[in-house]
Amino acid sequence: MPVGVWNRPWWESENWNTVRKSCAGAGHSHTLGSIVWLMRVHLDAEKCQGHNRCYALASELFDVDDYGQAMLTVEGDVPTELHNKARLAASNCPEYAITITENG
Repeated sequence: MPVGVWNRPWWESENWNTVRKSCAGAGHSHTLGSIVWLMRVHLDAEKCQGHNRCYALASELFDVDDYGQAMLTVEGDVPTELHNKARLAASNCPEYAITITENG
């Protein structure tokens, strides 16, 4: 007698884990490999054209000088609570003047 899908327990089915696999991290805590411990923001002043999107999105990390150019206000590692704002500022820079270095 052939064994079909309905003759197997649910955990042996091929698709029982489809939702969990497609929604990685849903309902699960971070693993040590997914946590960013150290983040540094780098600003290339030569690329900056003074759009000031970084300042508008992350004023805790950026300021504007007298000439309208962005400048970093954080030296060294970015505080953990500002990691998302740093990523947002970098992704919205039209000149790609902001880069982020992350170490786990």
